[in-house]
Amino acid sequence: MSIWFRDHTPQEINFIFRETMISHLGIEIMEIGEDYLTARMPVDRRTCQTMGILHGGASVALAETLGSCGANLVIDRDEFACVGLEINANHIRSASSGHVIGTARPLHLGKSTQVWEMLIRDEEGNLICASRMTNAVLKKEVNRG
Repeated sequence: MSIWFRDHTPQEINFIFRETMISHLGIEIMEIGEDYLTARMPVDRRTCQTMGILHGGASVALAETLGSCGANLVIDRDEFACVGLEINANHIRSASSGHVIGTARPLHLGKSTQVWEMLIRDEEGNLICASRMTNAVLKKEVNRG
């Protein structure tokens, strides 16, 4: 059974991401499963630090993109919005070429908070970064003008 409030395709989400930091870094949603979503990001001049390896901040940008996207896909966005409260990341291994692939899954989907785990791996499946993000679920203000 799917956790998503509505069905979306990766193409729809990537269209929403156009002309943002997400698209500038080359991040693209690849798959939306029953209880997870995946995205990939190139390891290139946009995402590497001066030593030629993936910048930790780029890994966190990928993780936060996945955690925020997932959080907002499980709610009714006409009534609610999710915003990040906290994110952490453990950088396990370096990457210097190809793509990294992040997978996000919820650990907790509550009425006021959500917790998401993102695991980022290289193309061979090696763990690059493990991240966890807490999101607040906010009720949208009703404009009664």
